[in-house]
Amino acid sequence: MQTIVSPRHMLIGGGSVARTAETLAALGLSRPFVVTDPWMVSSATINRCLDPLTRAGLAHRVFSDTVPDPTDTVVEAGVAAFKAGDHDCIIGFGGGSPMDTAKAIAILAATGGHISAQKVPHAADRAAVPLICIPTTAGTGSEATRFTVITDSARDEKMLIAGLGALPLAAIVDYELTLTVPPRTTADTGIDSFTHALEAYVSKRANPVADMFAERAMRLIGPNLRAVYHQPDNRAAREAMMLGATLAGLAFSNSSVALVHGMSRPIGAHFHVPHGLSNAMLLPAVTRYSLGAALPRYAEAARCMGCAAPGDADQVAGAKLLDELSALNAELKVPTPAAYGIDADRWNGLLPTMAAQALASGSPNNNPAVPDADAIMALYRECFG
Repeated sequence: MQTIVSPRHMLIGGGSVARTAETLAALGLSRPFVVTDPWMVSSATINRCLDPLTRAGLAHRVFSDTVPDPTDTVVEAGVAAFKAGDHDCIIGFGGGSPMDTAKAIAILAATGGHISAQKVPHAADRAAVPLICIPTTAGTGSEATRFTVITDSARDEKMLIAGLGALPLAAIVDYELTLTVPPRTTADTGIDSFTHALEAYVSKRANPVADMFAERAMRLIGPNLRAVYHQPDNRAAREAMMLGATLAGLAFSNSSVALVHGMSRPIGAHFHVPHGLSNAMLLPAVTRYSLGAALPRYAEAARCMGCAAPGDADQVAGAKLLDELSALNAELKVPTPAAYGIDADRWNGLLPTMAAQALASGSPNNNPAVPDADAIMALYRECFG
């Protein structure tokens, strides 16, 4: 038996953000608390969301103090701002950080205490008000998932929080919001979305419904990731990537992520590497480590993304997948942790801590090849470069 969850209402397509007020009205909502980031405000991109609300006469308040790798302290400030008004919903507008912050605000406003009490294995199923997510990058898939990741600033730990409280009631997925995203962010979020689909597909918790989402996501992302990186104005490729990211979110929300994400979160927490980029740094080595434990699955993933032919034997397709992931990192200029500027001594000194945090997240247990701490530390050393 498999339980499948998804947003109740999903509006997908170019220009759909203009229907934000209409979407709220359809759900009986009218007093949104809008969570975004400083750049969305300074660039006036937030107006794509706010103008329809203003025209409809909907009172709203904006909280824009979110940060990359959202922290417990920012979430607490957001809860205080939320409670200071009379709001019946929260809108998360932006990339993964504003959407994750919005989710955590909704959960913490309902539960009180410290957000660390909500991390896995706890089921964070309560939220104070419904959540609507509007992504501006084609990457995190957060608009479709029951997860949020928040950093415990006292412990430098990225905490995975999972439950129905983090599941948006509605998602508005407008690829036109990604047309101005710079190449580095486009690459990092694109690899992130592919990683979501791949890990959902090879996970020990894979299931036929999640497989359907993951396969379609890989077929959309594989042929278009290079195009959006080199041709930012390629609207067809942007649209395909945005849909692929959302489908990948539905896939891993109903299956799981695995070792790449488990190892990625500590890199973000300790070294403030953007989440998609840390995934990209790890993906080739972790896939090579895991390949033999789920070769038919990895081979089919290679066929889906288009780097292997339909008639290729599994061994051949798996080898092509490894080659493609390395080639993709090279073409999209993904640095190693060393090239990113991370100090080798600090990296090596933190390996036991990072391995412990990766294991504590539970994600490595979903991997086809389940590692112990020594195996994770060896992979960290291999990836360092």
